[in-house]
Amino acid sequence: MTANPVARVYTDLADARRVGRYPPGPTSFSLPRTHRLSHDPLPPLLRWYAEYGPIFTVRVLHAPQVFMLGPAANHYVTVSHAEGFGWRDGAFKDLVPLLGDALLTTDGAYHDRARRIMMPAFHRERIEAMVDTMTEEAEGALARWREGTVVDVYGWSRRLAMRIAMRTLLGLDPDETGKGAEAAEQFERALSFYGRDFALWLLRGPGSPWHKMHTARRRLDEIVLAEIRRRRAGGAGSGHDVLSMLVDAEDEDGSRLSDREIRDQLTTLLFAGHDTSTSTITFLTYELARNPEVIAGLREEAKRVLGGRAPSTVELAGGLPQLEMAVDETLRLYPPAWIGPRRALRDFEFQGHEVRAGSYVAYCSWASHRLPDVWEEPDAFIPERFSRERKAHLPKGAYVPFGGGSRICIGKRLGQSMVKVVAALLLQRVQLRLSPGYAMDIRQMPTLSPRAGLPMMVESKATD
Repeated sequence: MTANPVARVYTDLADARRVGRYPPGPTSFSLPRTHRLSHDPLPPLLRWYAEYGPIFTVRVLHAPQVFMLGPAANHYVTVSHAEGFGWRDGAFKDLVPLLGDALLTTDGAYHDRARRIMMPAFHRERIEAMVDTMTEEAEGALARWREGTVVDVYGWSRRLAMRIAMRTLLGLDPDETGKGAEAAEQFERALSFYGRDFALWLLRGPGSPWHKMHTARRRLDEIVLAEIRRRRAGGAGSGHDVLSMLVDAEDEDGSRLSDREIRDQLTTLLFAGHDTSTSTITFLTYELARNPEVIAGLREEAKRVLGGRAPSTVELAGGLPQLEMAVDETLRLYPPAWIGPRRALRDFEFQGHEVRAGSYVAYCSWASHRLPDVWEEPDAFIPERFSRERKAHLPKGAYVPFGGGSRICIGKRLGQSMVKVVAALLLQRVQLRLSPGYAMDIRQMPTLSPRAGLPMMVESKATD
């Protein structure tokens, strides 16, 4: 696998010629179309779905990209025919320079072994041990808010999620200079590479975003690998953090993850966990501010069930049904991992169209969650659509914010617990109002987020 942009373009062009035939769609070269897909992809994807149906091809810069939208398409790619699609040879290869060889960037036996070893770290009882950390950090972050001030909820959520990730994943103190604090800073620096325009990804050499990303990654690696070696030598961790568990974890044959494998998996968990939780907290807060009748019901539930305290692990697992529906609806409207890029490993046929091996294929949860022939009032925030009864009648593949099948997000329960803890405390501690004139502008990379943050006024704070 090469990171050379010229070699990548040449390979993509050669592969497209070899594939030859694609499903119908706008396949002519078009810089305006490429720009639109990079900055505001939802409207054109919905328009092409209406014009071509659930499968179509779009030329993105130099390469044809097959999109598959809708419940049947999502289920086909993630569940019923998942073995026919590769992750590493799709767009996920762009993440390899930062994440390495981890769950998001590998396939086959290598991936399955790593997931099998890691699964115990995400069992319910392990997550229960992390909830106190989530509560402590969220309480501390909220205590610093003052009435009458404007808070960027996105930036606040991002800092909070990173502090929680440092403690629950790496077992590092986020306030410790030279270790926890620097690890968080270097990770954010490295990750910022993926939030830049695609043209800037292609630049190389000193001073380029690519060079800065690798510099930050090397420093992050020094911190993480040194901590792994310290734990192997008997250094104490919290005992509950994921790093401690991965150092001790064994596969069925007694084999363990190497230092480099643990590093890659931890960096991937930092990326997948902290970014997605930040996105969900931010968009949930935004929608609640726009829907006062929903937030009134959530506050009543929180007062009745919690009485001012943080939720317990039992309550997080089903004791706050209105909050759970609101989180589900937020993930429908704004799935953080909004696109699932793959590469076809073999020829297949879907809805009467042939797709040949080697084609880039993607399902898109963001677009699929907004289809008017699947969802009534698709752009409206209606948590009740996720009541237990209505959720049971959704078509297979209709709702896929975490992917599906055997590769569904391994940290799903951990991320949802964190979002619910923060949301429950927000509902009980503060009242927020959107800043006058604010207009949401969504950025797609690396996950869905507000391009200019989410400024909100702290109108009042509850007293204990």
